[in-house]
Amino acid sequence: MPPRGATQAALLEALRRSGKEPLSGQKLAQDLGVSRAAVHKAAQALQKQGYRIEASSGLGYRLGRGGDVLSQAALEAALAPGSPVTRCYVYGEVDSTNRTAHTLAGEGAPQGTLVLAGRQKAGRGRLGRTFVSPEGGVYLSLILRPGGEIADSLTVTGCAAVAVCRAVARLCGRQLAIKWVNDLFYKGKKVAGILTEAVSDFETGRLEFLTVGIGVNLATPAEAFPPQVAPVAGSLFPPGQAPCSRAELAAAIAQELLALGIRGDYLPEYRSRSLVVGHYLTVTGDGEPYTAFARGIDEEGRLLITLSGGGEKALRYGEVSIRPAPGSF
Repeated sequence: MPPRGATQAALLEALRRSGKEPLSGQKLAQDLGVSRAAVHKAAQALQKQGYRIEASSGLGYRLGRGGDVLSQAALEAALAPGSPVTRCYVYGEVDSTNRTAHTLAGEGAPQGTLVLAGRQKAGRGRLGRTFVSPEGGVYLSLILRPGGEIADSLTVTGCAAVAVCRAVARLCGRQLAIKWVNDLFYKGKKVAGILTEAVSDFETGRLEFLTVGIGVNLATPAEAFPPQVAPVAGSLFPPGQAPCSRAELAAAIAQELLALGIRGDYLPEYRSRSLVVGHYLTVTGDGEPYTAFARGIDEEGRLLITLSGGGEKALRYGEVSIRPAPGSF
C-alpha cells in the first residue's frame, strides 16, 4: 500500500482528471490499489486541508470548485508521471525559498529538489533587493547539481526565464516578455523574477549546486503590492480567476526547467521574447549609469550593446531600463 501522502495525491489527481464526473469509492480503490477505507480517509484528509471533496453515497466522490490550496498533496498530484522533480517541500510561509533550498542542498538534497511556499517574509531579488512576496503568488526554488565549472552555470537564469514562459503559456495562455536578464513582463508590468545562486568548491572551482529561485505573481491582488513597487508590479490574473493552481504552475515550471537543463537550447526563444533588444537603454550596476543601444544577445546569454561613443560591450551582468531614443547618439 502506498504511504498516506501518496494516496492523497493520487486521489486528488484522479478527481481532477474526472472533472465534474463523480468516481465511486470502489473504482477509486481499484485504480489506486488501496482499500475503500483508505480512499475515505484520504478524502477526509484533503477536506481538512481545504479541498472541496464532495461525496454522496449514490454517486461517489467529486472535486468541487474552491480555493487554491497549497499543500504537499496538491504539488505531488500536479507532477507528471516520472517527473524529474525528486523531492518536494511545501510551506505556508518561509523567510526565503532560496535560503531554505540552500540549507537543504547543504544537507545533501539531490538534483531536482523543489521548495514551494505560499508567502516569503524576506524574499530576495538580485543585487540585494527585496522581492515582495504576498499571498497569491508562486514562490519556488529548485536545487540543481549540474557539475562542471562555475562558468558553466551562467546561462541558467536564461533557461529558467524560458521555462517560466513555457509553463505560463501552457497553463495560463499568457505570453510573457523577458527583460534581460531575469525579469518577466506581461502587458507592461513585471509579473515574475528569478534569482540564481551558485555554490562552488573554493579550491577546485567546481560547481557544487545551484538554487534557482522563481517568483510569479499568479493571482496577487493589486493592493498587496507596497507603494514603492505598485507602479511596476502586476499579476497574471485577478484573485480567483487563474485557470490553474499555484501548485500546478510550480510543478510545470520546475519540470520545464529540469527538462531544458542549464545548457539547453534556450537562446532562440529567449531572444524572441526579449523586451530590450532593438531599444535604447540606461545601463546601471556597471559603474556610472550610461546610455547604450541593445543590439542582440550572444551565445553566452550576454547582452550586446553599442555605446554612445561608438564602442561595443557584452554585458554579463548589470541592470537595464528602456528609455526613449535620444535626439543624438
